[in-house]
Amino acid sequence: MKNRPSPIGGAILAILIGLNLRPIMASISPLLKILQSDLTLDSRQASLLTTFPVILAGAWLQRRMGEKKGIAFGLLLIAVASLNRFYTNSATTLIVTAAIGGIGIALAQALMPAFLKRRYPDNAGSLLGLFTTGIMGGAALSSVLSVPLANLFGWRQSLALAAIPAIIACAFWVIFAHNPNKPSALTRLPFKNRRAWLLMAFFGIGTGAYTLVLAWLPPYYVELGWPASYAGYLLEILTLTEVVAGLLVSSLIHHFPDRRIPLTLVILLTLLGLGCLITAPLSLAFPATILLGLGIGALFPLSLIVALDHTHSPKEADSLLAFVQGGGYLIASFMPFFAGILRDEMASPRLAWAGMAVGIVLLLNLMPLFLASKKSPLIYHLKQAQSSSLFSEIGLMIQPSSAIKSQKEPPQYPFVK
Repeated sequence: MKNRPSPIGGAILAILIGLNLRPIMASISPLLKILQSDLTLDSRQASLLTTFPVILAGAWLQRRMGEKKGIAFGLLLIAVASLNRFYTNSATTLIVTAAIGGIGIALAQALMPAFLKRRYPDNAGSLLGLFTTGIMGGAALSSVLSVPLANLFGWRQSLALAAIPAIIACAFWVIFAHNPNKPSALTRLPFKNRRAWLLMAFFGIGTGAYTLVLAWLPPYYVELGWPASYAGYLLEILTLTEVVAGLLVSSLIHHFPDRRIPLTLVILLTLLGLGCLITAPLSLAFPATILLGLGIGALFPLSLIVALDHTHSPKEADSLLAFVQGGGYLIASFMPFFAGILRDEMASPRLAWAGMAVGIVLLLNLMPLFLASKKSPLIYHLKQAQSSSLFSEIGLMIQPSSAIKSQKEPPQYPFVK
């Protein structure tokens, strides 16, 4: 207890570390036109600046170093990658910094929720909410500030400034994060389970919509004649709307034991947003952004909840969520890359929006396969899975004790094969 950090320190850590997990990706797309001009960067190469961090953010890298060393090393990698962008003179160097930063994101994103849940069991819900808010806030701030900072100091300096909050967060982490734990044993992944592969595809396609919009929404509107700063504001609106959507899921999901209702709603919202981008991008820019933010922002936690609904123990939850997220991020990482190829060939990412819409329609067809019962074990796991590090990444608040008491035993449906 003597060396345990206070809840205030935990809140500071949650926000500071969360703020550093998206700028290395989100700051690129508003500056893409400048980067392409100065570095002779084609769309395929530009897409790798988002693809590499997402590939390396999979949950298969969890807990190999322990919390204290892993998160500190992750933040240092983000800082080093950002600082090296100050000296970038080629597309290859910029892509390498994206890969280095992606490793850092993977470490911090996998380990921080486990740390908060272990060290602050009584405040884990609120601190995880701050962590998630910090992640989305970092994406919003970087997308808005990257162009003004580039106009003031140059694009290299604008990208390199992301090292400052990473160094500050690392310093706070070293000060407050005492009593490091040993790396935890990795659970066996369900490679032979067909349902697990379908859940992975569901998560990967949904997350792919986020990575695609993050990488290509501002460049799309710059091509349509918008100033780069205005296109960056669209990304800010998108990320802020995603925060709202995530909070709505956290507060309302226990009212929907049958997940088809919220899933259908958010999938349709995402589909409508993509439809706006395809059919009338200029006149419907803001409705498209709001619809996409609400849809994508809610689809991420819902896809994890649906995966959790197919387990009946914390150990199974760890195993399945590690598999779903690890492979899902790999699937999602290729969305912006394929969009870059299409943009080079077709001179517009509009075809990529159409392809993503086909993927979202596929989600509607996959959705009924994952609902084994109208009763969900989610409340049970919220009570029992205190040791589940990957479960905590959903960022849900623990429901009132009356809701937990109403379901003393977990539903007995199997890890469906």
